Amino acid sequence: MSDPLRGDCANCFGLCCVALPFARSADFARDKSPGEPCRNLRTDFRCGIHTKLRPSGFSGCTVFDCFGAGQKVSQVTFGGVSWREAPETSEQMFGVFLVMLRLQETARHLGEALALPAARPVHDELRRALSRVERLTQGSADLLEKLDLTDVRAEVHPLLARSSALARAAAGGRPKDRRNADLMGARLRGAKLRGADLRGALLIAADLSGADLSLADLIGADLRDADLSGADLTGALFLTQPQLNAARGDRATRLPQGLERPAHWNAHA
Repeated sequence: MSDPLRGDCANCFGLCCVALPFARSADFARDKSPGEPCRNLRTDFRCGIHTKLRPSGFSGCTVFDCFGAGQKVSQVTFGGVSWREAPETSEQMFGVFLVMLRLQETARHLGEALALPAARPVHDELRRALSRVERLTQGSADLLEKLDLTDVRAEVHPLLARSSALARAAAGGRPKDRRNADLMGARLRGAKLRGADLRGALLIAADLSGADLSLADLIGADLRDADLSGADLTGALFLTQPQLNAARGDRATRLPQGLERPAHWNAHA
C-alpha cells in the first residue's frame, strides 16, 4: 500500500514539473518560470529523463518529494481532470498545489510527533491539529487557494516544538541550541550533537561526517550537500526524505526508521 504522505508520480499531473520554478545552477541545467512546463515533461506527465536526471544536470529534481500533495491535488481536489484537459484550471491548480505541499508536510510532522512516546502529554492536542490539517486537505480548490497558512503554522509549530523538547530530553545533559544557526560549510566532523536543536539551521556543505545527530531536531534544516558520511541520525526528529536526498552520505550513515538511503549515496560509499 502506498504512503499517502509520499509522492506518487503515477497519479499526479506532473505538478512539481510545472508549478515550481528553478534557476540554472548546479542543481538545474536551465531556468524555468513558475507555471511553465519543464521541457522534459512528457504528454503522459512522466519525466522523459527520469532515469538520468543527475547526469543530465537536474539533480535538484532527484531530491524533491511533494509529501503526496501532487496526487491529492490531481485526483481529489480536481477530481482527476488535468490542467491539460481543462487549461482554465491550470493557474488555480498550481497555486493549490503549493498550499497542499505545506499542508501535507505539516501532516507528516504531526504524525511523527504522535508516534513519539515521550510526547504523550501533548498527544491530544497533536491529534486535534492533525485532524484539522487533514480536513483542510480535503477542501475545495477555492478554499485551498484562499487558505492562510499563518493560522495553521501558529497552531502547529508550538506543538512540534513541545514534542521535540520532550523527546530530546532523553538525550540528557544540556543539548545544544543551534536553531536557525548559520553553519554553512561548518567543520563539524565527529561533533557531539545528540539531542541538539537544529531547527532551521543552515547546514549547506557542512562537514557532519561521523557526527552524533541522534535525537537531534532537524525540522527545516538545510542539508544541501552536507556530508553525513558515518553520521548517526538514529531517532533524528522531523527529518524528511528530501532533506536526506539533498545531502551526501554513505553505507555507514545511520538513518531514522522510515527513511531510505538515497541511491546516489552509493557513489560516496
